[in-house]
Amino acid sequence: MCNNAPSLVPPSEHRPLFSSLSIRSRPIQFPVKTTAAMTWSSPVPAALLWALSFFAAHRALVGSAQSLPPARFDGFVYAEHRVDARTVVIEAFLDPVCPDSRDSWPPLKQAVDHYGPRVWLVVHLLPLPYHDNAYVASRALSIVNLLNTSATFPLLELFFKEQVKFYNAQTVNMSKAAVVNYIANFATQVVANSLKYAVLSGFQNSQTDLKTRVSFKYSASRGVFGTPTFFVNGFSLPDSDSTIDYDGWRSIIDPLIAAQGDPLSTNVYPY
Repeated sequence: MCNNAPSLVPPSEHRPLFSSLSIRSRPIQFPVKTTAAMTWSSPVPAALLWALSFFAAHRALVGSAQSLPPARFDGFVYAEHRVDARTVVIEAFLDPVCPDSRDSWPPLKQAVDHYGPRVWLVVHLLPLPYHDNAYVASRALSIVNLLNTSATFPLLELFFKEQVKFYNAQTVNMSKAAVVNYIANFATQVVANSLKYAVLSGFQNSQTDLKTRVSFKYSASRGVFGTPTFFVNGFSLPDSDSTIDYDGWRSIIDPLIAAQGDPLSTNVYPY
């Protein structure tokens, strides 16, 4: 897995979100301020001060979160088909500049193609901060997806195929503007000539930046911090930190389909 974060050990029990903050009942004594008109020294409970500061910070953050939740579910759908309650849903969190994401893609794609409409695959982009060009590459994918959804996965595979061009060492002497221009021109390979200018100008559109940020925030909301990470029917796979081969995917999906038994009349949700 592409993850340079320190090892995380799950807690033995669930704790409140702010359990690490020590809130004591002893009041805070403010300095005494004396003037001809006023003398005050009012003890204020520390818990009250903490609560006031928390709500002030929350209010300041509300403005930056107006884009959430997004109008549409995050991610790129691999194959458009009808989804019902028996469909096995796979969510893949990938970084276009992550070698492990690159290696995990072919067997996953092969497995999804094998099952056809029985499996629904959604790819979420998680540009990891220690891959210098991951965010720009992810934004290029968002731009191309807005212009032509059928070009999204060809571009993702092109990033994987020529990934070495976008490693940190290869662009270390390039300015940010030069990197953006380099990746934008790279992305135009998968679209029609008439759309090439739209790809280049897409990097000047704040909405494409916002869409890429939403993808990152969605990954964070699911507790994902490395790539590749896979969820099947809403649950994280225990082996998400390693590449799963084709047989591995078959061993995961086959029992889920077999457990459903004979098809029954169920609600169908078109996507």
